[in-house]
Amino acid sequence: MLGTFSSSLRSTNFLTKFGGNNFSQLYRKMCDKPKVFVTRSDIPNDAIELLKTSCDVTVWNKLETVPINSLVENIKDKDALFCVLNDQISSQVLDKAPKLKVIGTMSVGYDHLDVDAIKKRNIRIGYTPNILSDATAELTVALLLTTSRRIIEANNAAKTGEWKSWAPVWMCGPGLKNKTVGLVGFGRIAQQVGRIIKSFNISKLIYFNRSERKSEACEIGAVRVDFDTLLKESDFVIVTCALAPETKGLFSTEAFKKMKPTAILINTSRGQVIDQDALVEALENKQIYGAGLDVMYPEPLPLSNPLLKLNNCVILPHIGSAAIETRQEMALITAQNILAVLNDKEMPAELKL
Repeated sequence: MLGTFSSSLRSTNFLTKFGGNNFSQLYRKMCDKPKVFVTRSDIPNDAIELLKTSCDVTVWNKLETVPINSLVENIKDKDALFCVLNDQISSQVLDKAPKLKVIGTMSVGYDHLDVDAIKKRNIRIGYTPNILSDATAELTVALLLTTSRRIIEANNAAKTGEWKSWAPVWMCGPGLKNKTVGLVGFGRIAQQVGRIIKSFNISKLIYFNRSERKSEACEIGAVRVDFDTLLKESDFVIVTCALAPETKGLFSTEAFKKMKPTAILINTSRGQVIDQDALVEALENKQIYGAGLDVMYPEPLPLSNPLLKLNNCVILPHIGSAAIETRQEMALITAQNILAVLNDKEMPAELKL
């Protein structure tokens, strides 16, 4: 009986008789929802529910990065992809997704996307800028203080019995007051870091950036310098620049040689901005005082990596934007970006190719 009814419902005569073309269009729309693949099972639920209001949503069901073969298998018939920064969306993947119209990445960075291949296929990209600046800036300053004031070392000492009594110079580290802070990159995150850092009564705030940003720099009292000057003068070097061909490996053996032996390096941008082998050497040989990293390569860092064995290096598992409210908003913006394209509307945050 049900099969007969379904067959009748699909027939042109039935649809014309009981509602005509409008009913026919409505039925086809209901049965032909756009398909979305989400690469993480732990995406905040509000974003998933928003997608489900008008899409057929498939979610990767494991708390790990989706393997390339599973990614290819899952997106071959999809209209949209909801991904994160550790999903490598290459030409090989895109070749298997002929219907793909939009990629929504829950990140501000997009170096995990083959932008040229995506542009060639007329696929649009949504991302999440302007959302995570405050959270990442907060984490950057927290990482700086944790590294410079040896917070993790001190905590471990308290837990292991190394703490015997108060001592005049034990667990001392450099403070921020009257120091020079150098910002590598001067985007929104760097500017917010600058605003926060100024409250610590630093003596000077300098920045290195491809272009001069006079009004923003004037607002927080930052002075633009060249890269070598920043390395030589800074007591704290904070890296927030994007990963690009000109910034990959920017912090090399030569760069570390130009830094003060008392300097601390903080990186919350991308791991490949730093030559990690050169950093290990600089830390082991006391060319610089210490480093705090929220990003590295590969991620996660293998437990055998020498950076994890150094007391003067603090490692965090890429949690720069990991404020609850920030991650929820990032997920919602990603879903809204996808829905906008699927409904022929303007994206809230489109990466212009």
